Amino acid sequence: MTQRQANLILATVSVAWGSSYIFMKISVAEIPPITIIALRFCIAFIVMFAIFFKKIIHVNTKTLHYSAISGAILLGIFVSLMYGMKNTTASTAGFLTSTTVILVPVLQIFITHKLPSKKIAWGVLIVTTGLALLMISDDMNFGSGAFFCLVASLFNAVHIIVTNRFVHEVNALQLGIYQLGFATLYAIISTFLFETPVLPNDMIQWFAIFGLALICSAYGFVMQTIVQKYTTPTSVSFLFSLEPVFTGIFAFIFLHEIMGLQGYFGAVLILAGVLIANSTSKKQSKKRFSKEKRRIVEERY
Repeated sequence: MTQRQANLILATVSVAWGSSYIFMKISVAEIPPITIIALRFCIAFIVMFAIFFKKIIHVNTKTLHYSAISGAILLGIFVSLMYGMKNTTASTAGFLTSTTVILVPVLQIFITHKLPSKKIAWGVLIVTTGLALLMISDDMNFGSGAFFCLVASLFNAVHIIVTNRFVHEVNALQLGIYQLGFATLYAIISTFLFETPVLPNDMIQWFAIFGLALICSAYGFVMQTIVQKYTTPTSVSFLFSLEPVFTGIFAFIFLHEIMGLQGYFGAVLILAGVLIANSTSKKQSKKRFSKEKRRIVEERY
């Protein structure tokens, strides 16, 4: 797989994840949050297991161990996000969770013990300003929905960092699918502990659940895991920053959501900060891609 092909697939993943906020907004109105998570990951795991049965049936302990960790993080992402979606708009949730691409380099500071570059620092400052505009409501109180979306963003940043490490040690396809299985297991247990499970009662809700399962989970998370090995981290961050743009478009078309002048200005600042933090010169881009390409070749041979 070439880098261009990998980037094209990641762009379609961003479109898929952009639609997920619409599906979640539709389903969370009638179905308990953790029940939605259990249903989406269960359906996604069954479908992907059936399709790739021969390729994933023989799995080692290390892959299962890593999948269990990734599955737990996935559950954290979506429990936070589902509770956030109950108290904020789909478009606002999309822009808030897009701060993952800023949190990743920030978390890397603690891993590498190196200070961020100037562009990262400026990106964080601009995104923080945008976050304040999105989080502060008209009565100057911080919304709980926005807070939960930020927690989801933090979990998502951890998931990206962990995945980048795991895919170089185990089979990426197996990791991508089995993490869905473990997320399903954790969600089912949590559902019976903290909720009263309720199945969808109309076609629209079932449509939303299957959209989350097949488009956003089965396709999105498995393809993300597979193609991350074939492109540069800069490209991944840039393409994932497109997710809230698609979310805003879908929310406007299907849910008729309007964030207001303050909300749109905050969203523009977040997107600007994301782009600034992930911008790079042509020289740096070629150098990074050369290193990444050399690493991929070494792994193959």
